[in-house]
Amino acid sequence: MSALFRAIPSVDLILQRLEQDRSFTGVPRPMLKKAVNGFLDICRERIGRGEIATESELHLEALLPELREYVRVATRPVFRRVINAAGVVVHTNLGRSILAQEAIQAVERANAFYSNLEFDLQTGKRGSRYALVESLLCELTGAQAGLVVNNNAAAVLLMLDTLAKGREVIVSRGELVEIGGSFRIPEVMAKSGAILREIGATNRTHLKDYEGAIGPETAALMKAHTSNYRIVGFHKAIDAGELVALGNKHGLPVLEDLGSGNLIDFPPETGLDEPSVQSVIAKGVSAVSFSGDKLLGGPQAGIILGRQDIVDRVKSNPLNRALRVDKMTLAALEATLRLYSDPELARERIPTLRMITATRKQMVSRANRLAKILRREVGELFDISMRRDVSRVGGGASPELDLPTQLVCLKPVAQIGLEELRDLLLRAEPALVGRLERHSFCLDPRTLQPGETALVAEVFRQAMNRSFQQEQGRTSR
Repeated sequence: MSALFRAIPSVDLILQRLEQDRSFTGVPRPMLKKAVNGFLDICRERIGRGEIATESELHLEALLPELREYVRVATRPVFRRVINAAGVVVHTNLGRSILAQEAIQAVERANAFYSNLEFDLQTGKRGSRYALVESLLCELTGAQAGLVVNNNAAAVLLMLDTLAKGREVIVSRGELVEIGGSFRIPEVMAKSGAILREIGATNRTHLKDYEGAIGPETAALMKAHTSNYRIVGFHKAIDAGELVALGNKHGLPVLEDLGSGNLIDFPPETGLDEPSVQSVIAKGVSAVSFSGDKLLGGPQAGIILGRQDIVDRVKSNPLNRALRVDKMTLAALEATLRLYSDPELARERIPTLRMITATRKQMVSRANRLAKILRREVGELFDISMRRDVSRVGGGASPELDLPTQLVCLKPVAQIGLEELRDLLLRAEPALVGRLERHSFCLDPRTLQPGETALVAEVFRQAMNRSFQQEQGRTSR
């Protein structure tokens, strides 16, 4: 055994070899060295277990294929590209919305060069970063003023901290939602210092419930979009317009957390009936907040729009400094908003809108193309079929809405389990996420991006080659 330990190649020899064949150009040497040491530790463990029994197994050429794979995995970035074939358009776990090319280019410019982030090019004096997108937001929605912070939870927190700290905010019990990441309206309200005043029942709230709860300590009336759930059946909620009339009667601001927030009317055939920001502003709410990276299809951001006096108060809150957005967010948001000046262009150029509005006919065509490529590239390894199914909008928007799609389903012919296949696909480069359903690994073409169809086949080929190599390694040991 001691002879085997002495036969292990040195770290320096391995590093020289890896650098000679340029396999890992660009990987910092300390990171490369750490990965090599990790691999050699595994070799020592295998010697101790008797899995390596001859010195020839420890020759560098013999170790090189497995070594390269180990180092490749160990040194690749943690933050990686993923192919989304799960059919959830605004997939929270996969980064939500994909940016339009115009937004990507804007972010690149903002990072590659100096910019007028807080510099007024008209006066040559200090400017406001919020002015970069405020006028565009107001033009698109009809709001008097606007502000952008780092996400919608921050927007809600900032509005409540500014307008209702230490006082009561009246909210319907049926709108006290929790969305992903344990974001709960009551807890955000408590953190802001506002006092929650629940009214109504879970399924029905009337205008008289709001009016009966108004008192000397009332600071605001508030509506919250139910986002990721729906109450059906015996149900009643108060429209924002009615609430505004009540607020005006008592001199109270009306706030609305719209959640996703969209700026266009979706085609009727999609079935998507989310209220637009413009329609909410038109009802006269004092302020509305929504996300920039859900139905809007832009970067992560929380957008506050409303009356000039209300938004000005929110802007002057010292907490705003802690919640402000950076130049990359503002660059991407401006580029995204510019597309909305032409709704048809927005639907064409913004990936989130393009995926949601894709028709079943388009899905069938894409599925046929995907299946054809997969049969050609990995058809000997899988039974490949197609079936009708549905996609989801995701991101807490329209949880009951079915977007008709056509799945491509792969059932392994080789001796590999579906969970093992899933794990291999997750370790591929790029990783691939799909659905495990009906004893098959299913791919939804709705969320595949241009150019990814052929890449999916390559990822499957990678996964099956890795499975074969692992099996060979187990057999040889």
